[in-house]
Amino acid sequence: MNVLIIEDEISLAKEVAIFLKKEGYLCDLAYSGREASEKIAVNNYDFILLDLGLPDCDGLELLKEVFKDLKDASIIILTARGTIDDKIKGLNMGADDYLAKPFSLLELQSRMQAIIRRKHGIKKNVILISGFKIDIDNRTVTWSDQMINLTKKEFDLLHYLVLHKNRVLTRLQLSEHIWGNLMENDIDSNYIDVHIKNLRKKLSAFESSDWIETVRGLGYRANI
Repeated sequence: MNVLIIEDEISLAKEVAIFLKKEGYLCDLAYSGREASEKIAVNNYDFILLDLGLPDCDGLELLKEVFKDLKDASIIILTARGTIDDKIKGLNMGADDYLAKPFSLLELQSRMQAIIRRKHGIKKNVILISGFKIDIDNRTVTWSDQMINLTKKEFDLLHYLVLHKNRVLTRLQLSEHIWGNLMENDIDSNYIDVHIKNLRKKLSAFESSDWIETVRGLGYRANI
């Protein structure tokens, strides 16, 4: 998942980013409202971790901007503000969760995973498709208890397609998810096509992978 961490406490922002990167997330940092606005305007994020107490703007106003430009993003408010009003305002505006500082990084990760499951209708961290078992926590794919050796990027692609089942994802969307923010001249590369081809080949050695559909001229879709 692509994550934007909006936090003016630089040491905390970097600590969160280091932790999430180790867990497989792609992270961008913004230390002010202005910097956050610039990143939100040009990049696509799956998660926004938003500090309300920014030095140059009201975090709740920035929250409105997030909803305008990133309608599908999940938002967790991170703040030292202790009043119930801030929490209620943020949640009523559409934030998915609220975490008061200081917080545990493991709790943050757990809440992010819970939001992903809730938004995509997943009750457990294991997804079953056509005999394949995708274990999100352990990042493994098996078929009839046989381990399928996927690369990190192949697993990430499969996971992302499955989370957005029955929805067409463009090559650019998939590229941004796997590699983060791309330079403009990389957009037309065939990185995604090559990885999808390899993913299908590995899955098809055990069972048909026809449910990973190519949508001509657009991208790919997991028909589940």
